[in-house]
Amino acid sequence: MCRATYATTLPWRPRRRFIPTSVYSPDAGELDLGRHRHEAMEWLKRAQDAGADRGVSWGVPFGEDYEVSYPETTGYICRTFVEQAQRTGDAELLERAKAMADWEIAIQLPEGAVMGGKLNAQPTPAVFNTGMVLLGWSALIGRTGEHRFQRAARRASDWLVAIQAPDGRWISGNSRFAAPELTLYNVKAAWGLCEAGAVLGEQGYVQAALRNAEYCLSRQRPNGWLPDCCLSDPLAPLLHTLAYSMQGLIGIGKITGRGDLIAGARLLADAQLRVMRADGFLPGRQYEDFSPAVTWCCLTGTAQTSLVWSELYALTHEEKYRTAAHRANRYLMARHDIRNPDPRLRGGVPGSWPVWGDYGRLTILNWATKFLVDALALEERIAD
Repeated sequence: MCRATYATTLPWRPRRRFIPTSVYSPDAGELDLGRHRHEAMEWLKRAQDAGADRGVSWGVPFGEDYEVSYPETTGYICRTFVEQAQRTGDAELLERAKAMADWEIAIQLPEGAVMGGKLNAQPTPAVFNTGMVLLGWSALIGRTGEHRFQRAARRASDWLVAIQAPDGRWISGNSRFAAPELTLYNVKAAWGLCEAGAVLGEQGYVQAALRNAEYCLSRQRPNGWLPDCCLSDPLAPLLHTLAYSMQGLIGIGKITGRGDLIAGARLLADAQLRVMRADGFLPGRQYEDFSPAVTWCCLTGTAQTSLVWSELYALTHEEKYRTAAHRANRYLMARHDIRNPDPRLRGGVPGSWPVWGDYGRLTILNWATKFLVDALALEERIAD
């Protein structure tokens, strides 16, 4: 579908104000992994059902209604629904994942890319978002083999390969919402490309992903630090984007058998382990010596780092990683409101803790909620 066509058919809805029926008020004593995972999944379902399309709402600012759908994160939420469908046997989750993936196909740009930002009438292509949607399409290809997902993934992958610089970077094609010189975290988009190459049997995609991962690794400092890895601040990046990079390196390393990539992620993960407080707190922004740049926690980044530690435990069987993931998850669950009478808040995860921290201030974010599901599910798996 051409831009001119779908730009005129987007499901615009008037914004509705609401007053939360209670504040976001977690019970710090409620630490049942299964219950927290269930409530987070229920929130994600409601976020998908909130709009006129089958994407997942960007989130809910406190005091407002669900925002429009967010193509980037719908892509990797799709992957979570595929994984949870396989884990639980819940066929509804697989159907929801297919609906997300079909919506992504409907709004895919003519060149094969995925748009940056929320669903909008003037879309521009974004490397990172394209990689995130490839994670969802690849999961469905692996599960169903359906040709429409294969076609979409090939178009997206061909675009990523075509605009990649010889050294593995993506200099062009980055979202207009991000500074292109600060996108070392694009290695997670490369993971999406690598996944697509693996399920489609296209070694060219895998090799392109490896070039980006090698570029990322070449920038890593001896203490594990990754420079130029933030949405906005190169001197004090978000744990969120640092964790994206760890996830990308591990994902590509696992697919390709490249231990050096996993070792690079491990170096950064070990640094995070050393700065974590006894209660599981990790600073939401950090300086290059890993000292805290802020006093608040980025809950999204903490959940992602928990995932990385659990992945490292599965690979190394070193107990320190399982212990760290467990501690981080307890911190997250103690700050996850699963009792709130307002369904727009119950089960969703805010961007920061305290909730007025600068990242996703006073807002439930769909990607924070997705990463909590993943972190808890993986802790359950490695505990078996």
